[in-house]
Amino acid sequence: MSRARRLWLRLHRWLGLGLALWFVLVGLTGSVLAFYPELDALLDTRLARREGAPPMTLEQAYAALQAAHPQRGPGWRLEIPQAPGEPLTARYLRPAETRGQGFAPLLATVDPATRQVVLNRFWGQHLTTWVYDLHYSLLLGKHGVTAVGIGGGLMMVSLLSGLWLWWPRGGGWRAAWRLKLRGAAPARRHHDLHKLGGWLALPLLGMLAFSGLLLALPHWTQPVIAAFSPLTPLPSVPQGFPEPRRLSVDQAVAVAEAAWPGARARWVDPPAEAGSPWRVRLRQPDEPGVRFPATLVWIDDASGEIVAARDPRAFTAGDVFWQWMHPLHMGEAFGLPGRAGVAAAGLLPLLLAWTGWRRWRDKRRARKVGATRRGATRGGSGTAVGGRQGS
Repeated sequence: MSRARRLWLRLHRWLGLGLALWFVLVGLTGSVLAFYPELDALLDTRLARREGAPPMTLEQAYAALQAAHPQRGPGWRLEIPQAPGEPLTARYLRPAETRGQGFAPLLATVDPATRQVVLNRFWGQHLTTWVYDLHYSLLLGKHGVTAVGIGGGLMMVSLLSGLWLWWPRGGGWRAAWRLKLRGAAPARRHHDLHKLGGWLALPLLGMLAFSGLLLALPHWTQPVIAAFSPLTPLPSVPQGFPEPRRLSVDQAVAVAEAAWPGARARWVDPPAEAGSPWRVRLRQPDEPGVRFPATLVWIDDASGEIVAARDPRAFTAGDVFWQWMHPLHMGEAFGLPGRAGVAAAGLLPLLLAWTGWRRWRDKRRARKVGATRRGATRGGSGTAVGGRQGS
């Protein structure tokens, strides 16, 4: 074995053994998060669609939020239902109850049938958002986010080192692609299962590890992207005069959608304070992001005019590259098949960890057996020589 191969083998082995549990944890939680809104609705029927519920305007939902939480004031972000009968869940972004805990908004859900708030939860205090925080930060806050980002880089190193070790030398491609799972000895079966998992993991987990690294460490990765293509900052948004709110939620959304024909609003932020504009997030038909698209519109509350906007059609190459990272990581860039692919990819670290550990055990056992046999051979030869000398 060459010195370079021995070095890569050790790196691959100890990354796998040392970080196996972390790889498995991040993979399994990622599988859950690929469908976490749907899972949320399965776990709590108050989040499920209400068939036959009468149409509820966004203004009615906002009024229900204000009536249920009169002490909270402005600061809501409403996720706009995309189908009839869907409840509306809004986020109160900075509740006093979770101040100092990072991203931990209040999630309040309005039932379209009763037009009442039927569910109040804080982010991280129910299963799906707890799993989200576990995946994103290991429940360790900012330091955990950094650790997860670095872990994504190490996962890429592990995958690439596995590719280097597998790559056939001297033209042995047929043997490199051969799998023998039936009727094979356990050691061969573990080897081929690990190889199969690696083939599947390299494109899928490689993409997830790469996008996860970028998303977790934007303060490190965005300057690198900007060195190749500039990243456009958010536009400067003018403030109006402090006056009572004039536009309804539905009117603000209508203004935004009229400016981008074919686009559909996904989120709306009412003015956070008197004089500040509305913000509407829309999805244009060609955007990769579905739940969190990149089109943003700011609307003056007094005049109803658009005062600032961000249009992905004017993005630089760097902006487009960054725009794709979150939809790729969640799988939604390719619809339901993409999300299913991400969910399936999250299971691959478990396969790789198990087969890698078994291969390590197989090799240790083989070395011990070989050492025992060599010792027995040397011992047997010594006894025979000694007997002849003594006779």
